[in-house]
Amino acid sequence: MAISLGKHLIAEFFECNKDILDNVEKIEYHMKKATIETGATIVTSTFHRFLPHGVSGAVIVSESHLAIHTWPEYGYASIDLYTCGDHVDPWKAFEYLKEAFSSSRTQVSEHFRGLYSEIGIAENSPHKVEVK
Repeated sequence: MAISLGKHLIAEFFECNKDILDNVEKIEYHMKKATIETGATIVTSTFHRFLPHGVSGAVIVSESHLAIHTWPEYGYASIDLYTCGDHVDPWKAFEYLKEAFSSSRTQVSEHFRGLYSEIGIAENSPHKVEVK
C-alpha cells in the first residue's frame, strides 16, 4: 500500500441545473457546504460571475482547495476537489455537489498527490493519505 500527502478528485458534472450553475451566490454556498462535508477548514473563498453567464471560484482550505468553473449554457461544471491529510474526504464533497447541482451524469478521476515513495518521506510522517 502506498501513502500520499493528498487526494485530488478531478470531476466533470453534466446535465446540471442551469439556473444554479449561473448563480454566483448559490455556487459559493454549495462549494462552502461541500467543503464542510469533507471535514476541511475554510480559510477564504472567492467567486466571480461572468457575463453573459458562468461562474468560477475557489474555496481555500487548510487542507488545500476546492475549485469550480461552470458553463450554464451547457449544464456543465468542472470541479477540482483537492484535500490533504487523512481526516478529510473529498468524495463527500463530490457526492454533495452531484446532488446539489442535480447532475444526472458525472465523470471523475482520483489522483494521489505527493506519494511518499516519490518524495522520500518516511511512512510514519504525520501527514498522509493511504492509497488503496
